[in-house]
Amino acid sequence: MNATERGIREQFPLWDKLVMDGVRPRAGLVHVVVGCGTSVHIADSIAATLNMNGVLARAVAGNEWTRRRDNYVPATIAPHVVALSRSGESTETVAAAEVSRAAGLGLTAFCCAPGSALCHNADEVVLADTHPEEGIVMTASASLMLLMGLRYAGVAIGSETTRAAETLLRAADPLLSEVVAGRSHFVFLGAGALYGVAREGALKLQEMSLSQTEAHHPLEYRHGPISLIDDRSCVIMLYHPDTIGEEAQLARELMAKGARVLGVGGPGDIELSVDGPADVRPLLCLPVLQLLGEYVARQRGLDTLAPRHLTKVVTIA
Repeated sequence: MNATERGIREQFPLWDKLVMDGVRPRAGLVHVVVGCGTSVHIADSIAATLNMNGVLARAVAGNEWTRRRDNYVPATIAPHVVALSRSGESTETVAAAEVSRAAGLGLTAFCCAPGSALCHNADEVVLADTHPEEGIVMTASASLMLLMGLRYAGVAIGSETTRAAETLLRAADPLLSEVVAGRSHFVFLGAGALYGVAREGALKLQEMSLSQTEAHHPLEYRHGPISLIDDRSCVIMLYHPDTIGEEAQLARELMAKGARVLGVGGPGDIELSVDGPADVRPLLCLPVLQLLGEYVARQRGLDTLAPRHLTKVVTIA
């Protein structure tokens, strides 16, 4: 077991240590959730959850917010900004925080690095200790920032959620090698707040194993992308309880076309039962997707501690 895998398997005690200290959304304000890479995918799930809980929100990539804020929120609106960064030093996220502060906007930081540049540019900071061996690939830190965001949105998450996530990961573990065996095209499908996690699963597997991946809303997949499905395809369907019937129908169509389907919370060639309400499912599913990337990398003989062309912190001179 390498350090990446240990970080995935040993992240759950870190969840239980997280303290939010009453940090909550600003009443009556639009919220913009900003991040880069993994963090912007997590931001997408956080924004969806904020909207479900009555807070108007959207996720925006760091440089997009810095360079063209009015493309995402009208210039007449002064939103509250929530910025996510493991290191607190990613150039684009720090720049987004700096321009937000210069514009007089309030800013909350979700971070794993006290004293970082992002923290210095925030009105309030939520911090978490990530796994000490976490390397370039974001695993425990991604889960922790998602946990921060779901709690920020008002979702009740305690030790029972941690135990449910551990149980799901243990159930998935012996099945993942079978899921990915002989497959080279990976599709992640998720609706609502699960869409951001589907995007993160696709990114994780791509960077860890150098595989062809994509992510979509489930029913959008029929509108063009389905043309790539064949017996090289593996589809990870993150079932939303509101739409399990129509998503199951899609899964059957994909299996008939040659895909192998991992049904997380619903039907598939291989099925995993998810024990938790819809609003915690993004967090429950994320460790499974992280471990899936490690298994594909292992089958390809790749070291996830040194993914090609990547660095732990993206800084731009």
